[in-house]
Formats: sequence, C-alpha cells, structure tokens
Amino acid sequence: MATIGIDVSKKKLDLCWLRDAQAGKVKTRVFPNAHDHYPALLAWLLKQTNEEAGDLQVYLEATGIYHEPLAYWLHQAGVTVYVLNPARVRYYARSLGDQGKSDKKDSKRIAHFAQANPELTPWQPEPEEVRTLKQLAKRLETVQKDIQREQNRLEKAQFNRDTQAEHSITHVLALLRREAKRLIKEVDDHIDRHDGLKRDRRLLESIPGIGEVLSVHLLVTLRSRRFKSGRQVAAFMGLVPVEWTSGSSVRHAPRLSKNGDPALRQKLYMGAVVAMQHNPSIRRQYQRLCAAGKRKMSALGAAMRKLVHIAYGVLAHQKEYEPQPM
Repeated sequence: MATIGIDVSKKKLDLCWLRDAQAGKVKTRVFPNAHDHYPALLAWLLKQTNEEAGDLQVYLEATGIYHEPLAYWLHQAGVTVYVLNPARVRYYARSLGDQGKSDKKDSKRIAHFAQANPELTPWQPEPEEVRTLKQLAKRLETVQKDIQREQNRLEKAQFNRDTQAEHSITHVLALLRREAKRLIKEVDDHIDRHDGLKRDRRLLESIPGIGEVLSVHLLVTLRSRRFKSGRQVAAFMGLVPVEWTSGSSVRHAPRLSKNGDPALRQKLYMGAVVAMQHNPSIRRQYQRLCAAGKRKMSALGAAMRKLVHIAYGVLAHQKEYEPQPM
C-alpha cells in the first residue's frame, strides 16, 4: 500500500509519496487544486507508485472546504482517503522537534504522521441527500447571520438619524429575509423528499428541547459521520469536560473542550435551556448537579451533553423519545 500525504490549499495541492520512511526517501509534486487537474494527479500517483487506485492511501488535512472536492473525487476513483485533524498532525510534528513551515514540508509531515498511525479510520463521504442538506443549512445560517448584522447596522443608523443608510439597510434586510424564507422552505422540501431524513427529523423533534432549527443541524452532523456512541458525538461537538490539574498547586475547574463547530454548540445551548424547562429528565439532572455544588454553567454543559446522547439514541434505535420514569 502506497502512503501519500497531500497538503491542501485553495490554489494548489502539494503531494508527497513516502517511498521509504526509514531511509527518508520521498517523491513530491505540485498540482493545481482544480477539478480538471485531478485525473492528472491520480495518473501521476499510479505511475510513480506502480500501484492500482485501490492500493493507494491518500491522507489530507481538513482545510475548511478546500479538501472536499478532491476527497470526493479520489473516493469515487477507488482510492482509500483519510481526512485528518490538522491539530493532530501539528502536535505530532512538534513532538519530533520538527520546526518551520512550508506546503512541501507539511505534505511530508502528513505522510509521516500517517505512517506512524496505522489505526486511522478511512474517510467515508456522507450520502448525497445529507451533503445537499448540509449545504442548504450552511447557506441558510450564513444568510441569517447577515440579517443579524444588518439589523445591528439599522439600529445604529436609526440612533444616528442617518436616513440614507436606514433606507439602504431596510432594502437589504427585506431581500435577505425573503431569501432566508426561501431557503427554509427549500430545506423543509428537501427533507420531505427523502423518507430517511424525514423520519430522522421527526424522531429528533420528539425530544423536548429540539425544535425545527436544531433538528436540522443535528441531522446533518449525526448523518454525516459514522459515530459509534453518543459519547463520541459529544466529544466531536466539543461537549466533553477537560480536566486541568497538576499536583496540588494547579487546580482549575473542568471546562468544555470546545472542539468542533461553535455555531452548533450555540444552538445546543439554547436547546438545553428549553429542555431544562420542558424535559423532566434533563431538568432533574441539572437540579441534581447544582445541588451537588456544580456551577450552573457546568450543569448546563452536562444538559447539552445529555441532549446529544438522547439525540444519538433515538436515531440509533429509530424510536421516538420516551421520558425516563421518575
């Protein structure tokens, strides 16, 4: 099996084939990060390694959206693709005393990291209907953020009695709200066209605290990856408490790791606040933790985590939420 590390940027792809890790022999090449150059990239890899596509193991760092087209294309071509957490590669390089940075050097680091971690799990693309839903939800979120920004600007213009700015902002707000309304309908229609998504959304919304907005974002997250447990989902979302102690002098209160998407955690926060009012199971847990001396924010973090565990459970078992007995 040939190991290839690829450093991905917006405009180019730096490849490193690890020919002989012990001897430090590598083969490098740079290709434009454009779809019409992907066949040439694969042809070069096949020629250099003298392997079939199924024998190639390609490792990419997750770089926003710029790695996604190549990852999908290589997967469809039969290549085994791995998408890595950039932080893990960076920490691995630091542990070896590897300093400096360049795209070529980063591709070598990725290849060496892959060689040193054979237990890594291959990347699997989400189903096409989930990918489309993710794109729609992301666009809707962007438009809603723009609405909030324009609303803030409108308040400032009104305070300053800037009528020209107020007129312009009002016009833009009307367009944005109309687009947000269209996207909400498109999200709903897309879910309704796919029985699996429609059923999963209904199951998620059976949980007190999870409404129409949060259900879509949880649906995208839970169906985009193959999670093995609710605990794994909570860790992916950054909801696992991290201890920070050393000896007897360093003793900080545990805090959430805050990995993953902060926007999703914000929605989960609001969902947990609602759940504490309408979900007896989560309310009892919150009250018990507060009575035991936990800070309110720590107890609220536990409520967010429990909400995620419940969401994972109803989808895993394909059963609507049933409140736990008192």
